[in-house]
Amino acid sequence: MARDSAAPRRWRPRVTHTRPQVDPAAAEEAAAWLLTALGLDLENESLTATPRRMAQALIEMTSAPSFDLTTFPNDEDYDELVLVQDIPLQSLCEHHMLPFVGVAHVGYLPGDRILGLSKLARMVEHHARRPQTQERLTKRIADHLQDALEPCGVGVVIEAEHTCMTLRGARTPGTRTTTSALFGRLRDDARSRAEFLALTRSTP
Repeated sequence: MARDSAAPRRWRPRVTHTRPQVDPAAAEEAAAWLLTALGLDLENESLTATPRRMAQALIEMTSAPSFDLTTFPNDEDYDELVLVQDIPLQSLCEHHMLPFVGVAHVGYLPGDRILGLSKLARMVEHHARRPQTQERLTKRIADHLQDALEPCGVGVVIEAEHTCMTLRGARTPGTRTTTSALFGRLRDDARSRAEFLALTRSTP
């Protein structure tokens, strides 16, 4: 997310998810074709509205709400870890279009600005609402926070269960995948890194 260094810095930037225009009617038609190709009888009363519901569900799961990334001056020069644990997360595997569900632990070491705590959860939701890999999602959240806050360090850990692995294929229910992205002191300073990772592992 490039910035013009000569431009004044906005401390309440609007975060939006830009993508091509959605066509709900075409999505519903495509869903109907897919379900019919799978041998389902869409004349059945229980399935008549399924293509519409299926299309709307996928649109909802890939549409991120906009929000203001509210920050405040770090007037107290707070320099210890800020960590929000167990942020609920739902996203879509881009290889099978099946959900992966879990939690994100997001933290940072403040620089000149601190972030409204709810915005960490908003940031997770914003980046989760699209088809992707868990690895990419983890790094996108960390990259965005690093760019927006310019903190002394950023850390993101995601733990998720992938239904493309638990409901099909290997069929190993209960397995969870963990990914992490660390920047600044949370990556380079051994004590800060150990503190962050220990706290993210302390939840039941």
